[in-house]
Amino acid sequence: MIIDIHTHNKQTRAQTIDCEGIHPWHAASGDIAFVERRASEIDAIGEIGLDFACDVPREEQIAIFQAQLALAEREQKPIVLHCVRAFEEVVRVVRNYRLPAVIFHGFIGSKEQAQRAVAEGYYLSFGERTFRSAKTIEAMRTTPLSRLFVETDESATPIEEIYARLAELRNISVAELTAATEENFRLIFNR
Repeated sequence: MIIDIHTHNKQTRAQTIDCEGIHPWHAASGDIAFVERRASEIDAIGEIGLDFACDVPREEQIAIFQAQLALAEREQKPIVLHCVRAFEEVVRVVRNYRLPAVIFHGFIGSKEQAQRAVAEGYYLSFGERTFRSAKTIEAMRTTPLSRLFVETDESATPIEEIYARLAELRNISVAELTAATEENFRLIFNR
């Protein structure tokens, strides 16, 4: 089974998750009540987090992020993180909540950031943007398979191609990478 942990492609044949959350770009106008109403129906709260490269004031982003983390903790839902130029703050904030799983989607950080996230028990998801950065390729190569996911996000690249390219960069088979992401998925989502 091919897992695409974060995609905007509703026509995919891959196994995905149903998420609901207020993206940091919409922190000022997001409706937490809507997310609360959907919480029992969804697999994870996401895509949530912080984006310090956008124009939304940081205080507003942090407030809605914390509200959604509290909801995820209360409902015992995993979270799917959006994190841009805010790694330290995201880790600092998330540490205050007991969550069943934390997945950094579209991880594009350094090897050191990846190691820190893994040390916290978080998962990292890699996709098309991984291939644009030598530092992110190194982060992906050093992330344990037991903490790794694959995604398409908004890319039109088929998920199978992303698996193939990531497997080649790790010098493992696509079957090994697929088996690892399947196991991670099963552990978090019990299916």
